[in-house]
Amino acid sequence: MTGENPTALSTDDRARLKAHFDVDTASHPDRWAKLWDAGNFLPWDRGTPNPALVDLLDQRKDLIGGCFVEDAGKRRRKRALVPGCGKGYDVLLLASYGYDAYGLEVSEKAVERCVEERTASGHNYPVRHEDAGMGQSTFLQGDVFDGRWNKDAVDGGTFELIYDYTFFCALNPVLRPAWASRMSQLLSQKPPGHLICLEFPTYKDPSTGGPPYGLTPQTYVEHLSHPGEDVPYDDSGHVKAGGLSQSSPQGLERLDHWQPERTHEIGKGTDWISVWQPR
Repeated sequence: MTGENPTALSTDDRARLKAHFDVDTASHPDRWAKLWDAGNFLPWDRGTPNPALVDLLDQRKDLIGGCFVEDAGKRRRKRALVPGCGKGYDVLLLASYGYDAYGLEVSEKAVERCVEERTASGHNYPVRHEDAGMGQSTFLQGDVFDGRWNKDAVDGGTFELIYDYTFFCALNPVLRPAWASRMSQLLSQKPPGHLICLEFPTYKDPSTGGPPYGLTPQTYVEHLSHPGEDVPYDDSGHVKAGGLSQSSPQGLERLDHWQPERTHEIGKGTDWISVWQPR
């Protein structure tokens, strides 16, 4: 499901982003940091949480449960992670639903912008349910593939909920196996956590490069079913369905998959939501 989206980035912006990241993949974290340091070219910033996440939190408790969990005989708030959280809109939203929410960014400047956003606009994220109250919002600097930041930040180093919107698609495709492996590691096993993927941009031809890199719902299926494994692709950049054997023991199970009624304008008609948990 690819093709031009009239609300997508302009041709100039796409070319500028592509040129900025036309370096060795190992240098990409520094390239993201440079964009945040300059602060004048952040084309991924939409200014608000995605309404698809709002609707999921309101309407699909049957799927992800509430914001509390029993842990060693005690009731505590679930921990939620937003990797590549941008200015932190989704983190603030999750906290308003009662989660202790953590936003991760590779740039110190990005973390500063998150704190500024919370100070300036925190009033836009009131408590959603009085019986749940407000969770904490915490912003961390670190590389998601580095195992230190989460162990320092949270007891046990895992999360009951992870939300990925524009993080997976921002990664060079060579990092997709590592992404899937890391999601599996960061997701709580007992009780089983939930990974929410807002699948974007499915309208974009993968052969055009990125970021963001074009993908399909099947891309998530193949990688999350085989974390850390090299998933085969064809010459046009499309993942090969069923290219590997049966799912690995560390693979995640997709619980549900649907197109949201509401989402950001750029993804209308093409965005999908998938919800995953450990097998």
